This record gives sequence, C-alpha cells and structure tokens, in this order.
Amino acid sequence: MSRPDHPRSVVVVGASHAGVIMAERLRARGFGGSITLIDRSPHLPYQRPPLSKDWLGGEVEPDTLALRSEEYYGDNGIELLLGADVTRIDRQGGGVAIRIRHSHVRQEARRFDRLVLATGARARVLDLPGVDHPDVLVLRDLDDARRLGQRIRRGPLAVIGGGFVGLEVAATARGLGTEVTVVEAAPRLSGRAVGAGTSDFLLAAHTELGVDVRLGTAPVEIVVRGGRVRGVRLADGREVPAATVLVGVGAEPRTEIAEHLGLVCDRGVVVDERCLTSDGRTIAIGDCTVQEDCSGNRVRLESVDNATEQADAAAATLLGADLPRRPTPWFWSDQGPWKLQIVGVVGADMDVVVRTDPAKPRRRVTLYFAGDALVAAECVNAPADFVAVRAALSRGLRPSREALSDSAVPLKKLLAALPVN
Repeated sequence: MSRPDHPRSVVVVGASHAGVIMAERLRARGFGGSITLIDRSPHLPYQRPPLSKDWLGGEVEPDTLALRSEEYYGDNGIELLLGADVTRIDRQGGGVAIRIRHSHVRQEARRFDRLVLATGARARVLDLPGVDHPDVLVLRDLDDARRLGQRIRRGPLAVIGGGFVGLEVAATARGLGTEVTVVEAAPRLSGRAVGAGTSDFLLAAHTELGVDVRLGTAPVEIVVRGGRVRGVRLADGREVPAATVLVGVGAEPRTEIAEHLGLVCDRGVVVDERCLTSDGRTIAIGDCTVQEDCSGNRVRLESVDNATEQADAAAATLLGADLPRRPTPWFWSDQGPWKLQIVGVVGADMDVVVRTDPAKPRRRVTLYFAGDALVAAECVNAPADFVAVRAALSRGLRPSREALSDSAVPLKKLLAALPVN
C-alpha cells in the first residue's frame, strides 16, 4: 500500500501538451511508478500551435507535429491509451474505467493512486441559422485542421471572430491567395487579449495583407443556397462572401469529468498553485483549469507556457517536492509576417509607454505600467525586446516608465542598467 504522498500509479486523463509534459517531468524527477495517459484522440500526442499557421500553410509535414516519438513512451514506461473514452471514475477505489476504440471496442480499467485531469478545451460554437452546415468549421484539433486545409483554397473564407486563432488562419489563408473576411462583433481585434494600440496595429497589418475586416457587427445567419454555403449575413444587413466559414470565437474548458466528481468549477476546474482541485487530492492542469492571478482574480490561461508551468508544478506536487518558481506568463501569436509576443497580463487603466522606430515600421513595443512599475509588454516583431522584458520580470525587476521611456536607447541596454532589487 503506497502512502498518499508517495504514489505508485498515476493516471492522466488527456494526452495533450500538459499531460505529456507532466508525465515527462515525473520521469525526469525519478518517479518509478506507473504512468498512464488516456486520450480520446486516436493520434499520437501532437503540437497544436502550428495547426493554424505553418501546418495549415503546408510548411511542415504532419509527422513533425508529434510532441514525442511513439518509441519515447515505451522507452520511458509511459502507457499511452489513445482513442479511449473515460466511462467511469471511482476515486474511492482508485480506478478508471475506459472504453477503447480502435479496430474493435473493448472495456478496460486502470488503477491509480493519483488522478490528473488534463482534459483541455473545445471550440465554442455559435447558435446561428446554417451553422451546422458541413462547410462551417472550427479549429481546435488535428482533424479540424485537416478539414480546413482541404477547403482553404476552394473560394472565399469568412472567419467569425477576430481573436488570435482567427487572425492566424486569416493571415495564412491570404498567404495562400484566398479571399478572406474577418467578422468581429467587438469594436477591436483581439480586444480581450491586447491593448488598444496593439489592436489598431494588428488591424492595419491585416488590412495591408488584404484581409477584409468588419468590426462592430455580429453574424446573424450562415447563408446557404443550392446546398452550399455562399456567405455570412451580418447584423447591419450586409453579406460577406464565403465558400467556407471558420468559427473562431474562443474555447470552452472540458469540465464534465471534474463536475461529475463534484470538484469546484468556475469557467474551468478551479486549482491552486500546486494544481490541486477542491478535494485537495485530484490534480488538474492545462486549458481546462482556472487559477488565481496576482490580483486574486480567477483566470484561465490558454497557452503552451501555462500548460508547461502547470505540468512542472503538478509533478512536484505529486512527488511532495518544492514547487518550481513560476515565471511571468507569456503568450505568442504568429500572424503572417507579424510575430506578436506578450508577457504579463494587461489590465484596465494601466499607463502605457510605446516604443517605435521610424526605420522599422513593422516593429512596435508597448510597455504597461501598474502605478510606476512595469508589469506587462506587447512586442510585435521585436523578439529581442520581448526576451529582455520577460527576463527582467521573471527576475522580479519592476522598472519605472521613466527608466524605459527613452526610445532611442535599446530596451535591453536600459534594463541591464537597472539595479537588482
């Protein structure tokens, strides 16, 4: 009988980035017990960020998407059960019942000392006339990306939603020569993710690419004529042409298992800094979770960075080790020739310093200050500045706006001159 703080068997439901990295971290920390990864997808666990960019654009081969080779799992004693639905979980008895779907359906069960939920999120859908037509797609997984890839050159593409995924697909499609319209109900692109200045910059960037951006108007109908999608009718009465419609209006966390287990959920599975859920024992990591930020607000961080950091923390928790220090969260989005990198969380009413260079019009850095201290940055085509700011924030430096306002001096040089607290 294993002690509660020394598990001998770990079952992870969900084998995307968070689940795979956590299994890897457990082995790296010397965990010698059994690890089972269960996922409903039949595909070897793969990277998702390239799906809307390089993979969709035909710049990478499908077999390069794998997070780890098939041999890796066997070599490291990690059992990988793909195409498997979890049908029952018995926490008191420490067991997971699953149904395996491959060449034939069979029932199996796995025992566990500790259970990890890495169930991810699904694409949010819209309630519109015509939205269930086969020409209307979402983009969340590899099968979605394959369907979109087969259609992306078949005529005009309408993207509903001006968030990161929608803009990445729009830029990729334009690069393939497709006519693209982006419809966003809000008055700004990516308004919940970036500040007004960066949003305006992205609008100009996509307009330059030839994307027709419609802001401040919502779709009311997917127009179908002759059995095919022909367009999207907007609330202002106009219709934009479309042979394919991509709905990119965000994602919803998969919380069904957590709710069935009676765990506290609030737009995601609520976890603490150790990735423990409300029962104090079950672990949850990745896109399905919400956690408190530095202001005490519950936030859901849907990013590879967060999945990795939570996987690290979860592995430490399971082994009773000290938690690794979590750096400031960061995100990125590649939209055609524009690389947007964000570090920190931008809040309302923050002071802003914008650093631009007339000789480099496609480059822009926006620094955000809470009071007089730097807390976040948005960098477009400025990877060196992003690295400098991220390193400074992760070291606990909080430079003032006065210290960083001189745009004529490289940001790296200004930050290096600051004293360490």
